[in-house]
Amino acid sequence: PDVIIEAQFDDNDAEHGQDHLQDTLTDDIKKLSLGSGEKGKSAGVTGVPRTKQDDGPKVSDPRLLPDEFLQRTAKVVYILEKKHSRAATGFIKLLADRNSELFKRCAMFSPVDHRVPRVYVPLADCPADFVTKPEAYSQTLFICRIVDWKEDSNFASGQLCKSLGQAGEIEPESEGILTEYGVDFSDFSPEVLECLPQNLPWVISPGELAKRRDLR
Repeated sequence: PDVIIEAQFDDNDAEHGQDHLQDTLTDDIKKLSLGSGEKGKSAGVTGVPRTKQDDGPKVSDPRLLPDEFLQRTAKVVYILEKKHSRAATGFIKLLADRNSELFKRCAMFSPVDHRVPRVYVPLADCPADFVTKPEAYSQTLFICRIVDWKEDSNFASGQLCKSLGQAGEIEPESEGILTEYGVDFSDFSPEVLECLPQNLPWVISPGELAKRRDLR
């Protein structure tokens, strides 16, 4: 592919026109391809390795390639809507580098969901004795909310919202899942409770049953 084929153009070629020149070039290319194939076979016998780049033609202009050989690329230019709640359930631990300035200010939050990045959280949000006894909180679930993620940082920045409790128990795990997906599980307000029947036990009246479809 790196060899430029030059055809000898004489009066005979001019008489036969461009078609004859095209046939000449095609024959020369076939000979070149056959010669490179034979070289490849002989190289395999002598033990000289062939690289993957030796196979096939090299195309400098990607516009000449068929669409199925091209990888389309794109760039995010705007976030239209933030679908994620920015809340995550996980564990906190001290930073590995104890001599860094960041160690004195932040702790590392590791989400249970590995699709969410790890987060720097302020030590002020952590329990008071976390620095002296970090192992006491190794199995405690926390809720963290991401507030920022700079382009030049591998870790996001966030704030600890609350401690859920021991990992593996039903209530902390359930509360963490509901919070992550933005489900409001707070108690109903008095206004909502007033809409419910007040005279208990409540039963459906025969007249109401007559105009409804019974799916029981």
